[in-house]
Amino acid sequence: MALLVNTRLLLRKVKNARSLMPKRHRMKEKWAATLPKFPPTSLALQHFDATYSVQLGQLWPSVRIALLSERKYGALLNTFSHDAVLEDLQAKGCRDFITDTDTEGRGALPEHFSALPCLDPESVVGVEGESNDVPVKKSNADRHLKISPKIKCLVFPRGDITRFKPARPDTQRLLGYYLLDAASVLPCLALDIQEGHIVLDLCAAPGGKAVALLQTQAIGFLCLNDTSVSRTLRLKKVLHSYIPKELLTSKNLRITSSDGTKWGEIENNTFDRVLVDVPCTTDRHSVMEDDNNIFSKNRIGERRRLPQLQLELLLAGIEAACPGGEIMYSTCTLSHIQNQSVVEQAIHLAQENHGIILEVVDLRPLTHMFRKTFHFAPNLHLGEMVIPHLGANFGPIYMCKLRRLT
Repeated sequence: MALLVNTRLLLRKVKNARSLMPKRHRMKEKWAATLPKFPPTSLALQHFDATYSVQLGQLWPSVRIALLSERKYGALLNTFSHDAVLEDLQAKGCRDFITDTDTEGRGALPEHFSALPCLDPESVVGVEGESNDVPVKKSNADRHLKISPKIKCLVFPRGDITRFKPARPDTQRLLGYYLLDAASVLPCLALDIQEGHIVLDLCAAPGGKAVALLQTQAIGFLCLNDTSVSRTLRLKKVLHSYIPKELLTSKNLRITSSDGTKWGEIENNTFDRVLVDVPCTTDRHSVMEDDNNIFSKNRIGERRRLPQLQLELLLAGIEAACPGGEIMYSTCTLSHIQNQSVVEQAIHLAQENHGIILEVVDLRPLTHMFRKTFHFAPNLHLGEMVIPHLGANFGPIYMCKLRRLT
């Protein structure tokens, strides 16, 4: 009897204590009884193990470790800011990878630099589909690579994973630098923006590459588009933090939220340069973050439709370019099906359906120039790709540049 009384008194004290406890310290009961047996990150890693172990062979184990490790960032310098950011970052041991290149690789491809052998298409087949054996016209090596002197991106030394501090606004409320994967600057550099060019960024949000393009201060007219209205709003917020108001409100800049796959019907034969940085499986995010993960079970259909969406976007970008113009296709995935296969199909369909003849521009001068900073995949038969590596944990970033001949 005494035990029962003591138990009741104890329960009453616990109840009273809970009622007195501030709400912020109480734990809300969860409705779900258990966590998902296979979270999206786990499903993504299983998929990559099955696909990339075949595609990358002996490279995959080291790439896998790097993907699962903390990534490196670069600080894209904002030339519109008045703060002395460059000197401050250099004092902390950072270097501008764009100017600090291999002395043999700077500006030209050596005469002895022979053509890279092509991979057997069967050796790079992923589980998503089969490789397309589409013949492509390749340009002769562009031995001299023009790099905008205005674009600067600082990184910590190879093997150093020190984090950058958030940028602070200057007196004009502009931030001094934009933090991003330094490899994502490469497609902007390779696009070779010249004075007065009319440029289209077809999938511009969240805005890192748009900020990089604007750093050239050479663009005659820039159109930034993204299909998603919410992502376009985010793009505008980014631009307001980095670009002067007078430039954002000028007639030389336009921001739209149109369906990128229909752009060829909106404006064709117009742009000197087109950047098509398409939605993809975003490999690093897929293995690290369950939130907004494309390998979630409710996004299976969306993931399977990605290669078709990428193809439609690239074809729209090709139509938007003027004859003689250049198109840069880029992703942040290792997937052959989302990279080379999309380019192959686009080249074939552009000629078959629109009479547009394209050639692939050789980007080996770019890889040779920046081999001191990035780890590039060997022997790709189309385009170039930065692959994650513990010593230089950037990427993955795939890029392929096309030149429209007709």
